[in-house]
Amino acid sequence: MKTHYDHIAEDGHTLVVLGSMEEFVELVRRARGRGYRTIVCDGYADGPARAEADASHVIDIRDTDAVAQMCRDEGADGIITSFSDLLAQCYADIAQAAGLPAYLRPDQLVHLRDKARMKQMFDQLGIAYPRTARVRRESLVDDLRDLRFPCVSKPSDSWGSRGVHVLYDASEVASVFDEVSQYADEDYILVEEYNDGYEFNVTSWVVDGVPVVLAIADREKTQGRRGDIPHSMRNVYPSFYTARLQDQCQDILARVARFLGYENGPLCMQMFWSPERGIEVCECAGRIFGYEHDLLEYASAGAVSIEELLLDRVYDPDNIARRLVGHSPQLPRCAAVLYWQGYDGQLAQVSGFPQMGEPCVVRSKAFYAPGDMVHHGDQPYFAYAYLDGDDRVQIDELTDHYFATAHAEAVDGSELLYPNVRMRYKEED
Repeated sequence: MKTHYDHIAEDGHTLVVLGSMEEFVELVRRARGRGYRTIVCDGYADGPARAEADASHVIDIRDTDAVAQMCRDEGADGIITSFSDLLAQCYADIAQAAGLPAYLRPDQLVHLRDKARMKQMFDQLGIAYPRTARVRRESLVDDLRDLRFPCVSKPSDSWGSRGVHVLYDASEVASVFDEVSQYADEDYILVEEYNDGYEFNVTSWVVDGVPVVLAIADREKTQGRRGDIPHSMRNVYPSFYTARLQDQCQDILARVARFLGYENGPLCMQMFWSPERGIEVCECAGRIFGYEHDLLEYASAGAVSIEELLLDRVYDPDNIARRLVGHSPQLPRCAAVLYWQGYDGQLAQVSGFPQMGEPCVVRSKAFYAPGDMVHHGDQPYFAYAYLDGDDRVQIDELTDHYFATAHAEAVDGSELLYPNVRMRYKEED
């Protein structure tokens, strides 16, 4: 545990940040820059945000009582997190237990965490989503009768991509049933029709009960092995279809915010869209999507910082409306994150990946080095890179270049990288 109790916040505030990993470093820096005494807490002893904080505690965030007691012991008057569903759930529970204000209560968040209840909410609100069935082992064939394959399996209450598979018939559903069901307490799993339309991340901030759409991003994917869900290979801010979709997105998010009684905080959405099927919502989330929120700041030319919004939400919520007045999701610049996934094998050498200092490259990271054994799923990605450019044409050209030049060679000479090919949009052709 790192402590510096002689550091006294300039304005008397003591803030607990749930999360110590890479995406929290800038949040902690900005909190301390405002003069807040800042305490980091999660179960990762080596999280890099710990080095930036005034104090840190290694406590599993799922231990609500222990973290709440730490908040009381430290005299915390604020708590914040984001970037994952688990963190958001623990944040709501801990804040309630510690008597600290939070942007979402557990009774609101349950509609955004439990996928079955989320779909019930969508039904009540008239929000379209991929056709879904609750599937039990003893009635599996009958439960799947109204669905068209391919389908996607999901546990009723989980996070990340646990238990998510693309399946092509009832026998494949049966083969993964036990694995999927272990991630939730229910006696059923969810199976939904696979939507092959364009996919999007939508980021919004609810201000006085009304969502402001901050960005719509294209979520482009590549297919790996049969049965795997398509893997994210590039997210681009703003979306090619922002102007076409922003009003519909704002309307959907507004209905969800009213249903929840949600007044001020992040509300994000993953959705599919095609001209033939319209919008189908995959999920709504009471947190900011991880690994890419910096892209909004790049693409808005610094006008929108998620870290500043999160900190304002704790200590100066009225300032959020002033920050976002006149904001448009049709952003002035273009930013993208490129992801590479790797097959299993021993890495011999890499070449052609984006490097800091090259045009538009603002961040790059490889999770493996020559000699390492690559195990798909052990790391979030094989590598990623952030690009910040003047416009979509520039970012697309660089994407094509790096997708063509990046290679990871196995010791047997085979290619370890999943093939990435940039998505083309109909208006481009």
